[in-house]
Amino acid sequence: MFHVELSTDSTQPPYEQLRMAVIEQVRAGTLTAGTKIPTVRALAADLGIAPNTVARAYRELEADGVLETRGRQGSFIASSGDPTRDIAGRAAVDYVATVRRLGLPDSDALEFVRRALDS
Repeated sequence: MFHVELSTDSTQPPYEQLRMAVIEQVRAGTLTAGTKIPTVRALAADLGIAPNTVARAYRELEADGVLETRGRQGSFIASSGDPTRDIAGRAAVDYVATVRRLGLPDSDALEFVRRALDS
């Protein structure tokens, strides 16, 4: 079952809150591959936000491989499920390759990651 609540007190914009809520539900198994999600207009009306906000979240989820749009049939959770770990893993491999190509020690690479996570 698809359920999302947005916080007006959050520092994250609504589209990002929505995007992360979908990803978290996919990871938790609440939203499984093939689950149909509400239309942009229906969800926007339900959440009381602009349709463009929902559309942006859906576009980003589709670009990340979490959603697939099937024309008039609507949008569904992708059959691949949660591709975010694969994307993050590839980004980590690329980062390590870049750091090593620059000749920096692993300790510096880890420090850059810690700083980025803290910001």
